[in-house]
Amino acid sequence: MSLSEPMRARIAAMIRDSDVVLFMKGTRTMPQCGFSATVVRILDELLPEYQTVDVLSDAQLRDGIKEFSSWPTIPQLYVRGEFVGGCDIVKELHATGELVKTLGVAQEAAKVPSLRVSQAAVAAFAAARESDADFVHIEIDPSYNYGLYFGPRQAGDVEVDAGGVVFLLDRASARRADGLSIDFVEGPSGGGFKLESPNEPPKVKQLSPAALKALLDRGEAVELFDVRTVQERAIASIEGARHLDAEGQRYLEGLDKDTRLVFHCHHGGRSQAAAEHYLAKGFKDVYNLQGGIDAWSHSVDPTVPRY
Repeated sequence: MSLSEPMRARIAAMIRDSDVVLFMKGTRTMPQCGFSATVVRILDELLPEYQTVDVLSDAQLRDGIKEFSSWPTIPQLYVRGEFVGGCDIVKELHATGELVKTLGVAQEAAKVPSLRVSQAAVAAFAAARESDADFVHIEIDPSYNYGLYFGPRQAGDVEVDAGGVVFLLDRASARRADGLSIDFVEGPSGGGFKLESPNEPPKVKQLSPAALKALLDRGEAVELFDVRTVQERAIASIEGARHLDAEGQRYLEGLDKDTRLVFHCHHGGRSQAAAEHYLAKGFKDVYNLQGGIDAWSHSVDPTVPRY
């Protein structure tokens, strides 16, 4: 489609009016896709305030921003009127330390973390390494999900020698890694690496549909929030679930921080992002419904339509 002049002017005004603008699916507090949630997590780490624009609320805007930037996917980040890129580019810039320069925020000196590595893990890394050019990369995201993989050095990597193994971390991961312990343990289905950090915050707990039903049947206190769109809720809903719209957000934020919160969406991805957001805001007992309303319909209440 060709971009109309009124839409071009509207987009240009949005970009001009704020130093940092993220065109995304959903909102900062309730991302509606994993890629948008990833960029929000990165920006939240670096900036107290920035502007987000929900392209799902306006189909013409969703198509228009793609034409405006000549970029085919969402999310899209603009800084001081300049297009930066989508999720992969933002992640890469963040890993190398270039994003803080682009945003104009203070760059802290990279701290070399202390790692503890067991002999079993050292032996497992040695057995798995295929090339002298391969190093063990450690990634730790803001929710303390861990990633391990072999690969070459990359710009901006922080190097740590522990137990005779060279580990490489991006700057953000290095800030979270101090005190990290790495072990290799055997289990019923084989061996695997076990990573534990003293810095790890409370995590969102996963709740099966059967477990949620049991809680509700026992009459236990549960606040159930549906993060899906109005259109999806019109197709199917779980009885008692409160819509996490503006009114629902105000209600939630007025609850005691010890309240048991359960979030659900269609399959569990969007609700996981919402649950992590409210966990970061200080709520302590936060759950994500595994498999979302689709799993609820499949295993608990088949009268709820599947779509």
